[in-house]
Amino acid sequence: MIPVKVLKISYHPESRSYAVILKEITGEKCLPVIVGSFEAQSIALAIEVVDTPRPLTHDLICDVITGINGKLKAVKVSHLKDGVFYAQIELESLEIGNRVIDARPSDAIAVALRMNAPILVAPNVLDLAGVNEGSLTETKIPTKKPTISLKGLKDKLKKAVEEEEYEMAAKLRDKISSIES
Repeated sequence: MIPVKVLKISYHPESRSYAVILKEITGEKCLPVIVGSFEAQSIALAIEVVDTPRPLTHDLICDVITGINGKLKAVKVSHLKDGVFYAQIELESLEIGNRVIDARPSDAIAVALRMNAPILVAPNVLDLAGVNEGSLTETKIPTKKPTISLKGLKDKLKKAVEEEEYEMAAKLRDKISSIES
């Protein structure tokens, strides 16, 4: 298994969803995994270590693992079948022993980021669906100078998260990222 990290999350216009880009820690290959907007938001919140007023589903999963005195050993993107990625969550606990649980890669990644667990990809999956980092390009569209301040956007983001308006929070986060880059 090849250790990877989340390089970035970007909008995927063709599918109107998001691509989570996993990159080899010791190499140049990347694995784009298409995820839904909820999962992308959850992964983004985990990357940015944003605390939410109430636990999200992935926070609940982490709390359950911790509640049984368990440890998330790793998450693995194990195979690719008919264009669909499959993942597994590997748990260890004195109460339940070692368990391997089937999961969607997006959910597994969101939980791994929250629990600081390794994310691994099977070599054959990276060979089949991986791309070189250099081939990942974004088209930059010239933008006008923003009329709202960066601080104002960050304040709106904080308020959206506090009010559990995660769709708006994701849009604000993306806007802040585009201004800062």
